Amino acid sequence: MKSAREQKNEVKIPSGSAIVYGNLEIPSGAEGIVLFAHGSGSSRFSPRNTFVADLLNKQGIATLLIDLLTEEEEAIDDYTGQYRFDVNMLAERLIDSTRWLKKNPSTQKLAVGYFGASTGAAAALIAAAKLSNDIKAVVSRGGRPDLAAENLPKVQAPTLLIVGGDDTEVLGLNRQALKLIHAEKRLEIIPGATHLFEEPGKLQEAAELAIDWFKKNL
Repeated sequence: MKSAREQKNEVKIPSGSAIVYGNLEIPSGAEGIVLFAHGSGSSRFSPRNTFVADLLNKQGIATLLIDLLTEEEEAIDDYTGQYRFDVNMLAERLIDSTRWLKKNPSTQKLAVGYFGASTGAAAALIAAAKLSNDIKAVVSRGGRPDLAAENLPKVQAPTLLIVGGDDTEVLGLNRQALKLIHAEKRLEIIPGATHLFEEPGKLQEAAELAIDWFKKNL
């Protein structure tokens, strides 16, 4: 496995009238890239997502972690919560970021996958449904795929749903959503894990499942 770091930088991606910022890392010899969609109230600096991204990089898979909201939107959302559940807007940000990857000379040949957490997982599934020819795999960690229900039958990318066994409400929502996905799919339940996988070793378990899924499908 190659883990030499070839490129790491902050990027700016236009999306409508907004500019979203991202952290791009491309290990030497990478053939695929995972675009991260963080959950509500989080950002590209989410310690859980950066942990998973680092492990992917060590396996030779490139990563792009983006802020789904601008700084101004984040400030408003902190008080109102009006943007974090606007999964269609978040999906558009992901779609624009994916198109940016397809045009960027350093990433345009890489197979693209999505890793979504919480509401970001819904945005990832909506984007995957709309970009069915471009997205090769989707992983949801503690996600809310139910918020993308009407788009789930259109998803063609192999989809892995990872849920903590003690995250009972979200687990039920994921079981219902799984029935709506017609593509290759799997639900993995991590015993003893709650919504944020904060228990010792549980995030590592989720990351290893995600890595295996991306290595198989990207």
